[in-house]
Amino acid sequence: MRQTVALPLFAACLVMALPAWAADPAPEIQRPAGAPQAVGAVHSLRQIPEACARLEGAFTGDAAQPYRYAPVRTSPQCQPRARFVDFDKAKPSVAAGWKLNDVIRVPNATCPSQQAVVRVWRKPGSATPPPLDGQGQSRIYLQDAKQQAAGAAQAPSLTLFAAKLDIEGKACE
Repeated sequence: MRQTVALPLFAACLVMALPAWAADPAPEIQRPAGAPQAVGAVHSLRQIPEACARLEGAFTGDAAQPYRYAPVRTSPQCQPRARFVDFDKAKPSVAAGWKLNDVIRVPNATCPSQQAVVRVWRKPGSATPPPLDGQGQSRIYLQDAKQQAAGAAQAPSLTLFAAKLDIEGKACE
């Protein structure tokens, strides 16, 4: 008798949990959780070389905003081939052509039950680098680029990146 009740109950719980599993597709990059970070210690979450940026974060110790992160430009000389955009303005979704690129988990060293989770989304662009020349370099010549731009109805789009922060687990007191 117990098995007949337990099986439908298990199936009902599984069906109710499916939308939560379906909400996040599998990320393109699989990685384990990062090393626990102390409050106030600024750390790099991820490099995005094509956008000339890296994501930096830190636990704040503030209950209202326990973690903060920001994209930081890596070098003034870097020429970006992608853009990092605001998550709320871009509203990434699989239906709009975005791909879940990475899920970064950072545990709080002073509060093991809490972790920051940064989800990085990527929308592939149509811009592709030119083929390599005889010296192994990808070169764009001004005159060729002007002719190509004049003949093209629409300029190629750049790859876009957006990130969203969530705090998982309960806060310590």
